[in-house]
Amino acid sequence: MSEMIYFLNNILSDLNINNINNLSIEQTRNIINDLNNFLYTYNNNSNYFSDYHKFWEQNCEKILNPKINIKKCEEVADVFHNIYINNKDAFYYLYSKEGLPDEVVCKIRFYTASQDFNGSRIFSDYAKIYKKNPKIFEKNHIKNDPNAFVKDLNFTILSQTDKRITFAKKSAEMLINLNCEPYELLEKFDNDIEKLRFQLVNNEGMGFGNKKADMFIRDMVVLKIWKNYTNFDSLDVASDINTMKVALRTGILQTEIPLVSSFLDIFSYQYGLINLWSAKAWREVWNIWKRKYKKECIEGPCLIDYLVYKIIGREFCNENLILYKCEKKGHEFKWYSSKKRKCPICAKEGINSAVKKIKRLMPCKELDGNIYFENNSFLSGNDAILKGFKTCPLQCVCKPTDKDFIKYNAPKSISIKGKTGWNSAKVKNGEGGGGLMS
Repeated sequence: MSEMIYFLNNILSDLNINNINNLSIEQTRNIINDLNNFLYTYNNNSNYFSDYHKFWEQNCEKILNPKINIKKCEEVADVFHNIYINNKDAFYYLYSKEGLPDEVVCKIRFYTASQDFNGSRIFSDYAKIYKKNPKIFEKNHIKNDPNAFVKDLNFTILSQTDKRITFAKKSAEMLINLNCEPYELLEKFDNDIEKLRFQLVNNEGMGFGNKKADMFIRDMVVLKIWKNYTNFDSLDVASDINTMKVALRTGILQTEIPLVSSFLDIFSYQYGLINLWSAKAWREVWNIWKRKYKKECIEGPCLIDYLVYKIIGREFCNENLILYKCEKKGHEFKWYSSKKRKCPICAKEGINSAVKKIKRLMPCKELDGNIYFENNSFLSGNDAILKGFKTCPLQCVCKPTDKDFIKYNAPKSISIKGKTGWNSAKVKNGEGGGGLMS
């Protein structure tokens, strides 16, 4: 019962009401019932999942109150400019075309971009499949047998096969209606990236949201497959869990309270809101960079994506430093990978001792985190993209070793209405049960 009393006392304190000391089981039972009714049940023929759902839809933005910190944006812009003048590849590197013609690269990327969820693959994997059987990527073949397309690309081992089949078929149908191949798409829309993006995002059933559309178009430009275009700077950073996380931890994006759990973010209103504001924050970084260093700046904010997502978000701003413990002598040491099997301290004494993982740590928060950065391929070696840097370049902005640093997390999304889970989870007030496993 103490947990419930603690919970209620926090609420009473926020309301400036005197504390309570105890609760009867009857009082607790009523509180749980009221909480359940508010959060997870609906009344009559409501279009809402619950009263909380209605409240959260209408008040999510007011409660979180996201804001862009201009000072922090300028700090990040200065770091990016420093990276740019040392090695532009940090913003332009993507992937190898695997020796395929531009038309084929565009075709493969077009049909696989919308499939990039819950287990995405690298381009080289798709290229191997194409080389074995080019017919798989022909629009008429996909339209007539989208199930075969999904099967041939091994998407059936992943989730939501029905959705993937629809995405493939609708994409092929759009090309057939436009009488073109993916390579010719931009020309069909007057070489205007903004017009093409609108078409991709608003063509129902194709699976191209803002993120996937931006990434597909960005790839075609960076790989120099499309050379004649306008409005490239209309593309945003493709927000995901990594780009949003870095935005929050650098402070370029700030909220009044830490983000709520996805269990409270019914229908992902918070997720959509932070996704939108994260893109705005990264665009502001680019705006400042462009104003300060006009001749030494990338062509649009979407080019920030690879650096923030792939390198900083996934590599540096993650718990990739491993704390190990020696099984024989109890030595503790940190290592830059999770594949360490033997204790190096014992090895120096001629002793063979296995080790076990104790926990994962963020290298930027540890005083000896340099062991991770010194062995990271993005920072060390002849092919290092971030030449001249010895640690995460945004460490000077985040200041992760300061006492007041908070390791903010990005939002997570359980589901959006009409996709998975929530429809079957809905339950009427008084009936009991319900939930995402129903």
